[in-house]
Amino acid sequence: MNDTRHAPIRRIVVSVNGASTDPLVVEYAATIAKPTKAAIVVLHVVEIDWTLPLDGSAAGLSEEAQRILDIAEASAERVGIRLEPVLLKARNVGAAIVDEAAAQEAELLVLGLPYRTRFGGDFVMGTTVPYVFKNAPCTVILVREPMPEDGA
Repeated sequence: MNDTRHAPIRRIVVSVNGASTDPLVVEYAATIAKPTKAAIVVLHVVEIDWTLPLDGSAAGLSEEAQRILDIAEASAERVGIRLEPVLLKARNVGAAIVDEAAAQEAELLVLGLPYRTRFGGDFVMGTTVPYVFKNAPCTVILVREPMPEDGA
């Protein structure tokens, strides 16, 4: 017989990217983390083009990345949670998210998906989310922001 109970969540990795969903995913993870006092690692991955060196200067990128992490920290503070910010440079965002979740030994990975439609209303998910779903070493929760009230 299968035991359906789950071990308590001790570590959550939350991926942020500067999208409108960032505060939503941080607050969602905080809600999950509070009862067990789970640690939250907020991760932002700066994608580096294949034509550039990974260890090269990213001064302009670092400023934007720090702004994204600052917004995530402010969201966490609003709900009374502290988090550990992590900034990575990588060629592939999905692979970096999966690798960091494994390195952090996370039991949960939380991602956000803005509500978007393009090309006549087709749903657009991109490549990162499917990659993470396929390869993550832990449970993954995808938080899609609500549909705008005007239906657009």
